[in-house]
Amino acid sequence: MDIKIILMLIIGYLLGSIPSGVWIGKIFYNKDIRNYGSGNMGTTNTFRVLGKKAGIVVLLMDMLKGTITACLPFIFHVNVSVLLIGLSAILGHVFPIFAGFRGGKAVATSVGVLLVYNPLFFTIAWAIFIITLYISSMVSVASMLGFTLVSIISLFFNDRVLTIVAIVLTIFVFARHWKNIERIKNGTENMVPFGLGYRRRQKTQNKTLVIKIFISKDF
Repeated sequence: MDIKIILMLIIGYLLGSIPSGVWIGKIFYNKDIRNYGSGNMGTTNTFRVLGKKAGIVVLLMDMLKGTITACLPFIFHVNVSVLLIGLSAILGHVFPIFAGFRGGKAVATSVGVLLVYNPLFFTIAWAIFIITLYISSMVSVASMLGFTLVSIISLFFNDRVLTIVAIVLTIFVFARHWKNIERIKNGTENMVPFGLGYRRRQKTQNKTLVIKIFISKDF
């Protein structure tokens, strides 16, 4: 294997290993988000523990890790698949050397790689994710449904490599969200503090609280 390709894979893995959520939490909030919520260092737990602003920053940072890594073939002037090199950042995000190999679920980093590989496909994937997130208020739902739809849409791009990678990542994302699926079924999945799903849950909780207060007064 070309030494440049090996170097790019190492750089990509190290970039992917940057624990964005952990760093943002420790530097600006004096919190290690791995000790709160789900214990995950990714975007979802950041939104949950640190709030909307921190969540957005971590989301963009995790995407940027994939984008920069996918640009390495152009920087090194090597004719190699952007997706292949981008996978090293995804691997680094999931198994980060800088965070005890306990990482996130690679959704944002994967989307960042797509931005370089196929901007149009990235735009479609990003739109699906944002819309689904706004409707459900659950990053887990947006991730799983988003990757599923993206895999289906990839069939229309006549790009076998893209389709294979999309399907593999979809399977991987579902596997990483196994516990989330159980919580979604039970109606206990955590939500980001915005969107239609969050508002609906807040209204339901407020109504329940009012009913409990009413009953306690009567009895």
